[in-house]
Amino acid sequence: MIQYQPHDVIREDRPDGSIHLRAKAPLGEVAARTTDWLDHWAEATPDAVFLAERDGAGWREISYAEAQRQARGIAAGLLERGITQPILILTGNSVAHALLALGAQYVGVPFVPLAEQYALIPDARKQIDFAVSLIGPGAVFVEDAETLAEVLARDSLRDLSVITALDLPAMSGPSIDAAHAAVGPDSVAKILMTSGSTSNPKGVLTTHRMMCTNQAQIAACLPFLCARPPVLVDWLPWNHVFGGSHNFNLVLANGGALYIDGGKPVPALIGKTIENNRLKQGTISFNVPVGFAALRDAMKDDAKFAQAFFEDLDMLFYAGASLPQDVWTDLEAMAREVRGEMPLFTSSWGLTETAPAAILQHEPTDRSGVVGVPLPGVDVKLVPADDRYEVRVKGPSIFKSYLGDADRTAEAFDADGYFRTGDAMRFVEDGDPNQGLRFDGRISEDFKLMTGIWVRAAALRLELLSALKGVAQDVVLTGEEQSEIGVLIVPAPGLRDGAVEDRGALIVDAAPLAPLAEFTGGSAARITRALVLADPPSMAEGEITAKGNLNFAKLKTRRAALVARLYDDADPALIRVGET
Repeated sequence: MIQYQPHDVIREDRPDGSIHLRAKAPLGEVAARTTDWLDHWAEATPDAVFLAERDGAGWREISYAEAQRQARGIAAGLLERGITQPILILTGNSVAHALLALGAQYVGVPFVPLAEQYALIPDARKQIDFAVSLIGPGAVFVEDAETLAEVLARDSLRDLSVITALDLPAMSGPSIDAAHAAVGPDSVAKILMTSGSTSNPKGVLTTHRMMCTNQAQIAACLPFLCARPPVLVDWLPWNHVFGGSHNFNLVLANGGALYIDGGKPVPALIGKTIENNRLKQGTISFNVPVGFAALRDAMKDDAKFAQAFFEDLDMLFYAGASLPQDVWTDLEAMAREVRGEMPLFTSSWGLTETAPAAILQHEPTDRSGVVGVPLPGVDVKLVPADDRYEVRVKGPSIFKSYLGDADRTAEAFDADGYFRTGDAMRFVEDGDPNQGLRFDGRISEDFKLMTGIWVRAAALRLELLSALKGVAQDVVLTGEEQSEIGVLIVPAPGLRDGAVEDRGALIVDAAPLAPLAEFTGGSAARITRALVLADPPSMAEGEITAKGNLNFAKLKTRRAALVARLYDDADPALIRVGET
């Protein structure tokens, strides 16, 4: 039976209408630096596997002792080369990336992991230029300088010291002990860029205290992590806080093993993820909903794969969006068939600024969409916002400032020092905070129709995606300064069959979009018109964030002509919902 800490929440209702929540459980011991974990496990379990990546038909594995030796060598090399300013990392997850990051943390040199797509997609490289202008890095790391020679020749990068994967094994220099001793809880370990979904990305100064506190919080709620070192086969990108701070440090803090999955839950790479999970079974599976759906589909056709996947699993953990209930139900049925019980199936909530986990569902539940209760040491303030609450947080795992942006830092906190997240929550059960909270969208995504009716865009979008499963890859809701809700559809391949392009829109067979007619409730949830996009969203133009999410505001701005066509009843590409 998986060990977990039962929910035990203190609720306080304040005169101003806000509700304050905190956990009764104590936080426990917090490491001073992330590298203290590496030193501990290098001594306690020197030969245990820490990092691994694919090498031909198998894995190249690195032990804790070897990782410590190489990280310290890299740290000494950075001092020898006089690199003290932040290091920009332009390549994705790899052993070399991990060792460089650990070496930098050893001697207090911040690192800045950027989405690898920024380097690989020529039109997206201006995002690198913006990051350089904000951060002022002292060096740039790439796996292979020859492959990215064109990127390194950009004006913003050409004067920086270049570090490659081939440099790392040879790096050495003076003793690092003094520099290492100077690194403390409030030293900046890394700078993470926010997604920039509503404005230019911000640089979140992420300290050792933030990340070390977060792992102590998680361990207090999930004691099975300490009882058995976790094994992960994980693709989640390290430029994002969940993959790079939550998952990477979860392994490191608990003496586990991280098998780096070079796949992703996209058509071209999902096969690699499935192959990697066949080759190595983890004790925890982290994924986004579409990734779990792909694994489910593969296991439906392969009982041996399902047996291997579930037999040693402690936890399944979804993030990024609510998991469709049918995926939950199917995975639960498979798990019970293999082992007679369900592993802990859960989720949490947090942001780049919260290191990331601030709220966690750490006891079993039978439904998707619940994000849980505050972690120990996190104070949650729920501020009424009509029929739901804006969530604000305070505690040692919460950031203190954005890099070089005092104005936006000041705007981010309320008068009591709580970080204004902009996310909305509801109680699962109004009278029982221990049942947890349910995420209810971004308040900034909501909009008001001309009639004065508010549209809960995030929740409605999820309902639409469920109804249009297999037809739409994503949807963008419109209706600001209009009297009706419209939807721009990013089509799945099948919807394109037989379509005719008309000035950036597709004239399609409307029959597959018939489920839109089911949205016939009040004006806040009634879809009356739709248009199918001919061109996919562009990361280069900012329509897709580094996390892979749609930037709704940017897309509607860039495609304002298409938004206007949604409300032109004579437009040939317009689909009037419910009309034949």
